[in-house]
Amino acid sequence: MPGENLTRVEAQERKALVDVQSYNVTLDLTTGDEVFLSTTQVTFTAQAGASTFIDHLSRRVRSVTLNGAELGPAAVNDGVRIQLDGLAEQNVLVVVSDAEYTNSGEGLHRFVDPVDGEVYLYSQFEVPDSRRVFAVFEQPDLKATFQFTVIAPSAWAVVSNSPTPTPDVVQGTANSVWSFSPTPVLSSYVTALIAGPYDVITSELTSRDGRVIPLGIYARKSLFEYLDADYIFEKTRQGFAYFEEKFDYAYPFEKYDQLFVPEFNAGAMENAGAVTFTETYVFRSKVTDAVKERRVITILHELAHMWFGDLVTMKWWNDLWLNESFAEWASTIAAAEATEWTEAWTTFQAMEKSWAYRQDQLPSTHPVVATINDLEDVLVNFDGITYAKGGSVLKQLVAWVGIDAFFAGVAAYFKKNAYGNTELTDLLSELEATSGRVLSGWAALWLETAGVNTLRPAVEPASHGTITEFSVVQTAPIDYPTIRPHRLAIGFYNFEGKKLVRTERFEIDVNGEQTDVAALVGKKKPDLLLLNDDDLAYAKIRLDPESLEVAIEHLAAIENPLARALVWGSVWDSTRDGETPARDYVRLVLGNIATETESTTIRTTLGQLTTAARLYVDPTTRAETIEHVGDGLWTLAKKAEAGSDAQFQFVKFFANIASTPGHVETLRGLRDGSVALDALEIDTDLAWEILEGLAVNGAVGTAEIDAALAADNTSNGQQAAARTRAALPSADYKLAAFRSLVATDELPNAIVRQTALGFQHVNDPAALEALVDDYFAMLAEVWKNRSHSIAETLVVGLYPAPLASSALVAATQSWLVANPETPALRRLVTENLAGVERALTVQARDAQ
Repeated sequence: MPGENLTRVEAQERKALVDVQSYNVTLDLTTGDEVFLSTTQVTFTAQAGASTFIDHLSRRVRSVTLNGAELGPAAVNDGVRIQLDGLAEQNVLVVVSDAEYTNSGEGLHRFVDPVDGEVYLYSQFEVPDSRRVFAVFEQPDLKATFQFTVIAPSAWAVVSNSPTPTPDVVQGTANSVWSFSPTPVLSSYVTALIAGPYDVITSELTSRDGRVIPLGIYARKSLFEYLDADYIFEKTRQGFAYFEEKFDYAYPFEKYDQLFVPEFNAGAMENAGAVTFTETYVFRSKVTDAVKERRVITILHELAHMWFGDLVTMKWWNDLWLNESFAEWASTIAAAEATEWTEAWTTFQAMEKSWAYRQDQLPSTHPVVATINDLEDVLVNFDGITYAKGGSVLKQLVAWVGIDAFFAGVAAYFKKNAYGNTELTDLLSELEATSGRVLSGWAALWLETAGVNTLRPAVEPASHGTITEFSVVQTAPIDYPTIRPHRLAIGFYNFEGKKLVRTERFEIDVNGEQTDVAALVGKKKPDLLLLNDDDLAYAKIRLDPESLEVAIEHLAAIENPLARALVWGSVWDSTRDGETPARDYVRLVLGNIATETESTTIRTTLGQLTTAARLYVDPTTRAETIEHVGDGLWTLAKKAEAGSDAQFQFVKFFANIASTPGHVETLRGLRDGSVALDALEIDTDLAWEILEGLAVNGAVGTAEIDAALAADNTSNGQQAAARTRAALPSADYKLAAFRSLVATDELPNAIVRQTALGFQHVNDPAALEALVDDYFAMLAEVWKNRSHSIAETLVVGLYPAPLASSALVAATQSWLVANPETPALRRLVTENLAGVERALTVQARDAQ
């Protein structure tokens, strides 16, 4: 019988045979700590006499009844699929099983709060994990209604896609029954169940069609005091108003709950009317403005999915990109136009586009419209192409067809395809109708080919500084040689006093390998010339040599935050490509970051700074560079405005890269109060980061970590302690961290993730050398026996990338040669290898 990895061909064949009307799912959550009783009744039509299968991962199937006939579970169930033969035109299937709780963030996740011992549950079904909870035809184009009945402790809150009903007490017990009304037609991956003693605050809003939409915000009892619900409600209302107006379609569901849940793998999930979020968005300590803004973007991203994804859903996962790209684009424009986060497009450039450019240069890059042959393909495709490049390309499409025509086409798309399934061509046809443009050529160049182009200015100035020739030169990688059309702006920036101000702007079309720009001939060459000003195009850009020198010395003088982000990004791209020495990037950052105003730009840039110091500089200068960066960050922290976001970030990154006895003493002083900065509070989470910095330097041991955990024995504290233990620098501690993740599957996903982060947190990577063989030895078994989320975390998080050595390259290549099977696993290992190969190239350039 076929296995767990559903193929597209199988899904198409099943869709041709089956049409599902409804699911009636009863879940008894009172049967113990490991399993729950799941009863699924599915009503569906089929071709008479046909055979197919339904998906269900369970510990034990108790019974299978098809059209009143008992089927022997042992004969039809293999633990993954249940075979259904001899179907009638009208069918009723009933499956009763013991389904398992998980600790991996997939299916129905079970968490016990260390603060009070309370149990919390939540579901996470995308991509293929509703089958872990009930029997289901697990593919997005077999939509149906879902009616959930839940038996749970009476003290719990129980939330699903439909409004929560008044529960009925089960006589003689401490349990109740919640009988939800049927949902609208949905794909199974956006159904949801959240249960436990969550606290809630409620509100409401009035939709454009006059309906009152109940709103709820939920969190664990032990975190609830930190929940800033009024602000979240405000952003939600702003998003509702914006999207309902722009989409010309009222919110399509009955209520809108937002639930902050523990140990969540992603940022959030767009369950229809019951969105789940990582509870890292409940701020128990100070966070950067970048994180605050990201939470707003995430709130708006999931809200946009209520229309694009939940109301109208892709037929198959090859259009996942459109689902996520649209939500990325829509959340960014909504934040910029409907909230106080007006520089959201600068954030998009600094974070999303840098992610896209990085992903698009890996050997695993793929067209935006990816080939998705099976579930494993899609599970590794939640990447920078699917989200960030797709969002960038949509931004470009909007500029080409016009914003009004784009929104009009989207509105028509929703009206025509409500509660149905679509493909990319369905959206493009609506946009062609509203814009009058033919989009097939655009789609072929931008969606069906991979790779990122690089644009460079070719400037010929006369001796007196006047431009005599100017062109934009476009190149493409050898493996992905597509030359694309770009609409972009060229900015002239000149000093006015101490500020670099844009004095002229030219908008042009670039097409071909060289585009001459006659409009610039005769102009005086500016102090800084910036291609792709305003960030209209998706392309890496380069600065001419004179502009690069000005940027390195005076980037902080550029007034416009988006222009600064573009220059930061350009020099980083040039560094990663081995064109600019990494030491120059270090100089650029330390010399210009002090006055940067955009929090995400600071956060992204400082992250790249630590990467450059640890991975990209000449290894013979690594230690002194790390020391120099640590000194520079502490100096920046002392000079920063008291209580500012910049001060906070400089301290955080100083703690991350501290490396000398002097740095250690400063960290000790910050933690015990003998060193202080004005208006900087060493709160719980910052204290953990400082302790981790001490751990990396071997300045504390397990006793200090245990004491810190005793003082903060919370979920956050347990995660921080796991990360800090794994950051201890000796080979023995690294081996212990490695074995804690590989030798057992008992640790929950959040502890696994944080341990892997600490494992890779090193200033001197030598302690990882002894684990190279162990890493490759564990890959096949981990991939086979762990859930996808956990396996991916281990494959990426335990790879000893900080070594960045030719020996690691050789070991990785040997494993790839010896293991030609399992494309999804090979993709992750190949991406790991590409990072090391790039690091070696960049190190060689820095050594010149």
